[in-house]
Amino acid sequence: MVRLFGPLVGLFFAVALLWSFGVGVVQNMRDPEPATAVKEFHLAPREPEPGFSFNGPFGRFDKAQLQRGFQVYKEVCSNCHSLHFVAFRDLAALGYSEAEVKAIAKDWATKAKTFDPKTGETGERDNTPADHFPMVYYAGTGSPPDLSLITKARHEGPEYVYSLLTGYQDQPAELIRKFPDAKTPDGLFYNPYFANLNIAMPAPLADDQVTYGDGTKATKEQMSADVAAFLAWTAEPKMEKRKQTGWAVLAFLLAATVLAYLAKRNVWAKVH
Repeated sequence: MVRLFGPLVGLFFAVALLWSFGVGVVQNMRDPEPATAVKEFHLAPREPEPGFSFNGPFGRFDKAQLQRGFQVYKEVCSNCHSLHFVAFRDLAALGYSEAEVKAIAKDWATKAKTFDPKTGETGERDNTPADHFPMVYYAGTGSPPDLSLITKARHEGPEYVYSLLTGYQDQPAELIRKFPDAKTPDGLFYNPYFANLNIAMPAPLADDQVTYGDGTKATKEQMSADVAAFLAWTAEPKMEKRKQTGWAVLAFLLAATVLAYLAKRNVWAKVH
């Protein structure tokens, strides 16, 4: 009985799936989804020129770029966004010396919070290398998004950050003509790389907003690429090690496969 009804049950489910698929296609052809401003004007993230050095199976971080990106974060982004999952001592991986890390932590604008359990009093102290970057908090409004893992939380994360920072523009006249109700509200800013086209954050970067110590010209595109690379590092600081381990694993699996094949040939030599 099982052998008789088994194929029939499988056939039933296959027919049901095909029927559901066909009904969905027909309904979509009869009543297609209405056009929306987001559907027509939202853009996919793009890479800077000449691209990020850490992309690809052999990609590696450019420490000079990471230091420039940290400078952009420190002088611009840190006013609103924190890196709560990153400790000051982690900056040593970017090439900063122990003394430089201590100075960065001590001079950070937002100090570490202290609490005395005996008296209940709160206070502040200088940050140490062991401390994580302090949270940014605005009374009454809370904390803006933390950027520690932003490139992992967004599709094509580094490209998304770069595109968002360089994507601010005036709302296209064609959009207003086709979708009058989609006009950017007061207090928001049009950015075709943002999910709903309108973002509350004003454009944070402008040409020559920071002065790079290595002489690199601080254009808006350059600063956007640098801070995007830095945020890619904060989200995955062990990326290079992961890739190296991956290649070692692949080499081991290849060698094990060859040995297994040779062993099989040897064991079954008489049969072959």
